Order: sequence, then structure tokens, then C-alpha cells
Amino acid sequence: MKSENSPRTAPVVAAGAAPAAPLPPPPLEPLYPPSRLRFSSSHRGARLARLLTGQQLDDWGIARATSTAAVVTAVVAELAANAVTHGRTVGRDFEVRLALARTTVRVEVIDTRPDRFPRAPGLTPPPPPDSTGGRGLLLVAAYADRWGWVVRDAYTKTVWAEVDHSLDVGLPLPGSYGG
Repeated sequence: MKSENSPRTAPVVAAGAAPAAPLPPPPLEPLYPPSRLRFSSSHRGARLARLLTGQQLDDWGIARATSTAAVVTAVVAELAANAVTHGRTVGRDFEVRLALARTTVRVEVIDTRPDRFPRAPGLTPPPPPDSTGGRGLLLVAAYADRWGWVVRDAYTKTVWAEVDHSLDVGLPLPGSYGG
């Protein structure tokens, strides 16, 4: 039974579904301190975010050759590209946060345009077939198990996604010696 002081959580958007309104991520108990990195709001910054995501997952024991690493890296690539393309304010960086829980990897990309919201797949018309853009959130919705966005203050917006996985790779528990 929940106590009256339990934190309330927003409903979670399932894979393929689209958040129509701001939706904070559900509570998460990370196994390690989350990774937080800032990048310049440039295409080089987006590329570096993708590359360092692979390194962070590798450090956590999720090998780059796994499907989890491929999916998380693709989600980061799309959200970072969106932060650079649609969430950019001149002279301000974007941030990528990664958190690993027992069954979930959470990605959060914080940009500096809280006034520009993600257009949810399924709620807006798809791009023309010959268009070279406009499919990033379709990929995020297809790859992520849950995703959403939230404006937490007057200066930033967070787009988040979660990818479920199983930790059958033998990660040492925090505080233990994995050797």
C-alpha cells in the first residue's frame, strides 16, 4: 500500500507511443552515479556525444557489440542531433545524461530551447518520402521502450528515453570488486 507521502509519477509512454504533453521520466534507481557531459551545440558536439555514449556503456559493462549499446547509441545520436538542430541557443551547450539501472538505461538530453517542443510521431504528418530529415523521433519512438520530454525551468528542456535491457553481462555491484 502506498503512503500518502509517496512521490507521484506520471504515466509512462510505451514503445512506439507518442507523448502529447510534457512527461517527466519515471523514478530510477541507478547502479552507478549517472554520467553527465556537456557538449557544444554543434554537429561535432552531437558526434562526440554519440561516441562518448559508447565509451560510457562499455565502462559499465555493456559491450559496444550488443543490441542494447547499439540502440542506446542510436537514441543518443538522434536526440543530440535534435538538440543541435532544434534546441540550440547561440553560445550555450547541450547536456547528455546517462543512467544505468538493473533493467534500464536512461538517456536525457537537455537543450536550451524550452519553447520548442518535440513533435510527437503519429500526432503530426510524416515528412515527405524524399525529405532528408524529420524522422529522428520516429526512430527514438521505435527504438526506446519509453520516451518523453519535460520543461523543468525557464531555460532548458529535457528529452528523455529509456531502453530496457538485461544485465546478464556480469557487472559487479556498486561497492564490490569485480575481479
